[in-house]
Amino acid sequence: MQWSEIVADPALKDLPYKIETNEYGQIVMSPHKRIHAIWQGEIEWRLRQCLPMGRTAPEFAIDTRLGTKTPDVVWYSRDREADLLADQGLAPEICIEVLSGSNTNRELATKRTLYFEAGALEVWQCDETGALRFHTPEGERTQSVLAPEFPRQLT
Repeated sequence: MQWSEIVADPALKDLPYKIETNEYGQIVMSPHKRIHAIWQGEIEWRLRQCLPMGRTAPEFAIDTRLGTKTPDVVWYSRDREADLLADQGLAPEICIEVLSGSNTNRELATKRTLYFEAGALEVWQCDETGALRFHTPEGERTQSVLAPEFPRQLT
């Protein structure tokens, strides 16, 4: 199933789950706890404060070689906006995953690789306690390169 078919399907419009596809075109749905939504909102708000020259968005679909993935939060510069709207396979500069209990280390490593392949400059991970980890294509960092003042721990 293609992403364009999923978003056009009225039966899938109001599902309370994060929807992605895997490399076989199958729909993968993940329910979230409320803390997941709280961290998403907090990350978006803080990103707007740290990087006002860009935009944030939740659940931003990116076509990858292993299906469509949707980071929980993204940040992109205004310079990249037109390209993102024209190319479903291009990733924003920052892609953030808010972790759930069902996430595995292998899955997270694969998503990081896919986001970097699609052009992301940083991939962040926020765990259920609000602790953040920052990654670039070169490896893990102690802080974000693009938003160095972003906290390592949300409260």
